[in-house]
Amino acid sequence: MPEESPLLIAHLTDLHTVAPDRLCYDKVDTNRQLREAVLHLAGLHPAPDCVLISGDLTEHGTPEQYAELRQVLDPLPMPVYLVPGNHDRRQPFLDAFADSGYLPAPGSPFAHFVVESWPLRLVGLDTLIDGGRLGRLCPERLAWLEARLQESERDTLIFMHHPPFLTGLQAMDNQGLEEHAPFQALIRRHPQVRAIACGHLHRAVQTRIGAALVFTQPSTCHQVALDF
Repeated sequence: MPEESPLLIAHLTDLHTVAPDRLCYDKVDTNRQLREAVLHLAGLHPAPDCVLISGDLTEHGTPEQYAELRQVLDPLPMPVYLVPGNHDRRQPFLDAFADSGYLPAPGSPFAHFVVESWPLRLVGLDTLIDGGRLGRLCPERLAWLEARLQESERDTLIFMHHPPFLTGLQAMDNQGLEEHAPFQALIRRHPQVRAIACGHLHRAVQTRIGAALVFTQPSTCHQVALDF
């Protein structure tokens, strides 16, 4: 039998898209920086099979910012999968991407989803508390994830905004995931979870939970202080 081709995944995070012709924090041209990242991805050979974007898609979660985000991402020829971060707003996000084909319908309580069409199962997990900086995986969200992982033993990648571990960066840990232990216990029960891709930190950090490699990526726009 022919060998199965590897799955190439690009991971972007913390885009902080603003309205057209505006600067984030009145100083950072986040839209231009994202355009440069998109053009780079679109020109790669071999091209990624898909792109995962793990939250803080916009700076304020407004319809205007999501419209700009769609316009900037439009040159990407491959599927793009998004989850919200603490700078996003769930319902404007779901409204803006209602035609995505993978997200739940507008009005849904969470923006979770599963993509089954790749050799690796992709699970998008919504950790957003609307209007807050902290992330949350409440019993309802954990029950949803447990049910999805019980459905299949296929190798799985979870992507989410808030990292499910303490990093030592105090300012970011103070606005991180509210409680790590229940999520970590769930992951240890499901060794088919091979990787967990996160954002929020604007820096690269790696650790392990059970069989899963857990990692954060740098932002497309700026770093946070390396303040331990």
